Amino acid sequence: MNSVIPKTYPQDSDEIPIFEPGEGRIPLFMPHVPRGAVERVTRTLGTRWIGQGPQVDFFEQQMSKRFFAGNSALAVGSGTDALHLSYLLAGLKSGDEVLTPVFTCTATNIPLLYLDVKPIFVDVDPKTLNIDVAHARKVATEKTKAIICVHYAGLPCDMDEIHQLGRDLGVPVIEDAAHAVGASYKGSPVGSLSDFTMFSFQAIKHITTGDGGMLTFKDPELLGLAQSLRWFGIDRTKKQMGIWENDITEVGYKYQMTDIGAAMGLAALDEWETTFALRQSLLNRYVENLMSFSDLRILAAPQSDREHAAWLFTVSVNRRRDLQRKLADNLIESNQVHYRNDRYSIFGQRRDDLPNMDAIEDHYLCLPLHTQMNLADVDRVCSVIKSGW
Repeated sequence: MNSVIPKTYPQDSDEIPIFEPGEGRIPLFMPHVPRGAVERVTRTLGTRWIGQGPQVDFFEQQMSKRFFAGNSALAVGSGTDALHLSYLLAGLKSGDEVLTPVFTCTATNIPLLYLDVKPIFVDVDPKTLNIDVAHARKVATEKTKAIICVHYAGLPCDMDEIHQLGRDLGVPVIEDAAHAVGASYKGSPVGSLSDFTMFSFQAIKHITTGDGGMLTFKDPELLGLAQSLRWFGIDRTKKQMGIWENDITEVGYKYQMTDIGAAMGLAALDEWETTFALRQSLLNRYVENLMSFSDLRILAAPQSDREHAAWLFTVSVNRRRDLQRKLADNLIESNQVHYRNDRYSIFGQRRDDLPNMDAIEDHYLCLPLHTQMNLADVDRVCSVIKSGW
């Protein structure tokens, strides 16, 4: 295997190498595969159920108890699946408009296009890269039917202000918490706050099920519909009982999680406290090292009234490409990870009313943060940065 894999970044004509893990190299991301995952998956492979079965149910129950304050939980094949289902359950339909972040993974906004719903892009808060609630209020109209927020890097958004805007508009709030499992806002866990919340269990997230996701929602009466939408519009319980008098009245999807994936998720829950504490210690070490370094600004830094989930560590710098090259020369990977969505053709055209995004887009950079790092690795990254670029 080659140790260096070149990749061309979308905004640039030159290349910066991406490193495979190895001695002296610090990749930007690494999957966290729990120690108990092999045993749980092997045990699952010896049972009747390797598709959606009892472990999916158990994983949903455990996630609900631990993170969602008992709200309904639906395990699915990806976070994108969960977002699509949340938009359906929220009643969005063709011609509606939704306030949504311009800066996020495209998975937040592509499912809106499935429904012919128009995303109204909202600017970023320049300190956090989360949604700018003042701008959201400014661009809301009578066509606005939902508000979507993303907890960038794992730092919760200003949820009091977002919920107030939702009440003022009479629309639901949908949280994209792909970065934010384990986070909390003013003492309440993310997953218990809003009408709908999505979590991602993709390969490099805090909890991975290989790929997967989960939707949690407050209204328990939506659970039956959510479960049937997850599986072709079919009532699986009746089907498994041999009862086939039930009709299909909703267009459903094949969005289920498998028991193999759920086994990995359950193994992650077994060691959650240790994993989460490590990620937070790495984040805090970055902050300690760089908070007084005048050549950069920390974005989405921890705040006293909310608990950071520590999925990304992001800084704003001048001459970003020069810093990326300096880090790469020292076998440290860095990247932008997410991009403003209005740059993509499917969303129309680049907007000219997003000044905060315009100001930050050539400056933000994500540094390595994952469970195969230790504090000495963070110190090394920071030392390279402090030596200049």
